[in-house]
Amino acid sequence: MDKLILNLIHRPEMVPEYAEKVTGHGKSEDIGRKALLTESLDIFKTQQEIAHKNGLKTTIQMTYASLFNAEAVALAKEHHEKFGDEISLSLLGLPCKEFREKYQTKDFCIWMFSMEDKKAIVDDVFGKFHEAFGFWPESTGSYYMDAELINYIKAKYPSVKCAVATCWEEGPKAYHTCNNSWYTFMDGGPWAPWIPSKVNTHAPAANADEDSGIVAIPHLSRDLLACYDGNGSNFGTHPQNVLRGMIYDTETWEFPYLYNLIDQYHHLSKYNNGYAYNMVFVGPGWMNKMGRWESPYELLLKSYEDGIGYYGKLKKEGKLIDMTMAEFADHYRSVKTYTEPECALWRDILYGSDKQLFWYCDPYVRACVNMDQGGAIVDLRPYAAKLEWPVGIGTDHIQDASYPFLIQEKYRAGYFTHYAGEGTLRSAKVCHNGEEVDLCLCRTKARFSQNGGDRVLTLDPVEVVFSDLTVKLQTVVTFPEGTGDIKIERRVLELSDPDAVVTVNEYMVGCYGTTEYTEDMSSLTLGVESAQDSQQLAYEYKCRELAAAGAEAVWCKLPPIKTLVGMTAEGRDKAGYVKEGYAFSPMFTLGYTGTLKEKEAFTTWLKLKRAD
Repeated sequence: MDKLILNLIHRPEMVPEYAEKVTGHGKSEDIGRKALLTESLDIFKTQQEIAHKNGLKTTIQMTYASLFNAEAVALAKEHHEKFGDEISLSLLGLPCKEFREKYQTKDFCIWMFSMEDKKAIVDDVFGKFHEAFGFWPESTGSYYMDAELINYIKAKYPSVKCAVATCWEEGPKAYHTCNNSWYTFMDGGPWAPWIPSKVNTHAPAANADEDSGIVAIPHLSRDLLACYDGNGSNFGTHPQNVLRGMIYDTETWEFPYLYNLIDQYHHLSKYNNGYAYNMVFVGPGWMNKMGRWESPYELLLKSYEDGIGYYGKLKKEGKLIDMTMAEFADHYRSVKTYTEPECALWRDILYGSDKQLFWYCDPYVRACVNMDQGGAIVDLRPYAAKLEWPVGIGTDHIQDASYPFLIQEKYRAGYFTHYAGEGTLRSAKVCHNGEEVDLCLCRTKARFSQNGGDRVLTLDPVEVVFSDLTVKLQTVVTFPEGTGDIKIERRVLELSDPDAVVTVNEYMVGCYGTTEYTEDMSSLTLGVESAQDSQQLAYEYKCRELAAAGAEAVWCKLPPIKTLVGMTAEGRDKAGYVKEGYAFSPMFTLGYTGTLKEKEAFTTWLKLKRAD
């Protein structure tokens, strides 16, 4: 297909979550203030006009507050008939006079309520929608929708086939850049549309039995490098992100980065069998007449006109197809299989560096490979566990909806950064005569290919220089579809001394968690399997190690996240080992060592499984 698919979603959020105080000019809070409601509806009209002027249809996600406004309901009906816009239902925009009086709360994030309240609110909102329009919606959404909530909606309102279901990498980084006040954590999900499993929204369904019945889309399409390294709210295809991040020409008010970001999403078709997707999801609050993010209203308006204008230009050139959410859900199911992965070889388009990240996501694993660190895996989420993770009041995770990681360099140090201890990482060290070099120090580039069900990342060779030997080495990372395995092959292409032998130490330093703060590791078990025996070690923070020549497997079992992570290897003189961490460095290490001569390879497999 190779055309960019666009979901353009507007919501008449009559009481935008951060507009009341601006509109109120310092007056005491009044979310029923007429000026607020009038301005919000005017901005929604402006957004709709901009979309239609550019020949783009929208999905109108009606908020609870807008369902009490006759003009908003009439506008939605008119635009549905005239432009083919879908009338949808959002679970954002709950706060309004009617909601506050009925539920006696200032909470507004649907996933944070108790399950009892979630059901009551959903029935209330859906019922109000049906009362206004005479039919049930085909799509819905929020910043995040937990699995229990999705399952309830699909069972009670089977017409729903699509939902905005998570916000990519909206975790501690976003919390910190909101002055430690944005209590929503939802790291670890897909960055592109997926079919969520029944037990965990983040983890894609592996088959029809796991299928929740909807197609999920992300809340905004974000820069998969800048967002990962920094605050995602500054790097996305919503123009307000670009303004918040100050990523535009302040003299001409032009937005080249926004266009480059859209283009890079279009480019992802090269890694996904011709399929590429992008979305814009906006309410009216950010375009209020008082300005926002030190930007005057004129700039806010121009950013949206220019951004949507770029999508309109792509459509006129035959490079883009605009779809409603319901249309997209049908299209997605017609072109994607359950196990087909989403891949993104992403380059820096903001800071001018040569940095590349490769993202891979399927029903068993989400992983990030960093070419600036020699092809190290710097983020790893074990979707194979399909971890049950209830969210909201009355659960163990009131605010934290993130899918736990085994490796996360931003929250657990990554490559060595301190005088003691280690960070989470999957990399290798090349050793010779008492010297060692971690491949994390060897920057490289990668190219992508597909071989049947394998997605293959072939890295440019690097040179490892010792005092008496130079090694030219190449790394190839393979993701076999539908397995939960990651194959890493190290090939010695050339040695300055053809008769020399080098040692490779393939390692994974891991832990588990969703934030920077360590979890209790005492329930973990480490093991080494060999033909002779099976060794096990209960984690007690004592720096102990196990090892075996010719080991068949090394592994760690993590009961808190129901995950078994293991490694196997193939190569000369292989030996497997595991290491227990200590209180100051509460990690675990799995690894293999082996030897390599010129033209030889050493291969390891990282394997993820559910462990009950």
